[in-house]
Amino acid sequence: MLIKNWKKDVFTVPNVLSLFRLALIPLYVSIYLNAKDSMDYYIAAIILAVSCLTDMIDGQIARRFNMISAFGKFLDPLADKLTQFTLMICLCIKHHILIALVILVFCKEVFQLIAAYIHYRKGQMLNGAQISGKICTTVLFVSLIILVMLPDISKTAVNWIAAVDAVFLLIAFADYIRLFCSKKTKYLTINDDKEDGE
Repeated sequence: MLIKNWKKDVFTVPNVLSLFRLALIPLYVSIYLNAKDSMDYYIAAIILAVSCLTDMIDGQIARRFNMISAFGKFLDPLADKLTQFTLMICLCIKHHILIALVILVFCKEVFQLIAAYIHYRKGQMLNGAQISGKICTTVLFVSLIILVMLPDISKTAVNWIAAVDAVFLLIAFADYIRLFCSKKTKYLTINDDKEDGE
C-alpha cells in the first residue's frame, strides 16, 4: 500500500511536467552553446518558452485536480531554479554583466533555503510563493529569453535588461527577508496542502 501511494504521489501529471522541464535543460545547453546561426538561437528560445509554459500549467493542474504532493512541492521549484541558473550561466558567456545577477540570485536562494530550513525544523513552511517572487521569476525568464533570441543585442540594451532584472530581484529578496523575519507571517504546518514554488 505504501509503495502504491508513493507511486501515486510521484507520478502525477504536474510532477511529470516538472521532470520534463529538467530534461529540457541539457537540451537547451547543447543547442545554445553550439549555436551557429539565428535559427539555433530561436530553437533554444523556443525550448525555454516550452519550459515556462509547462511551469505555468503544472501548478494549475495540481490544484484543480487535487494532485498536490510533497514531492511536487520540492520538484517544481527545483526545476525552476535549475533552469534559471543554467540559462543565466550560459548567457554570462556572452554577456559578462549578468554575472552580477547570478550572484544576486544565488544570495537570494541561499537565504530562502536557510530560512526555509529553520522554519522546517519548527514544523512550518510558507503558504506558497509570494507574488513578488512570481513576478520576479516571470520578468527574469522573459528578459533572458529575449537575450537568447537576440545574441547580437547591443551592450546598452543588455545593461538595461540587467538593471531591470536586478531591481525585481532586490524587491523579491527584500520581500522574502521581511516575510521570514516578521512575527506576523502566517505559516502552514508541514502536512498542509498548499503548493507551488516561486
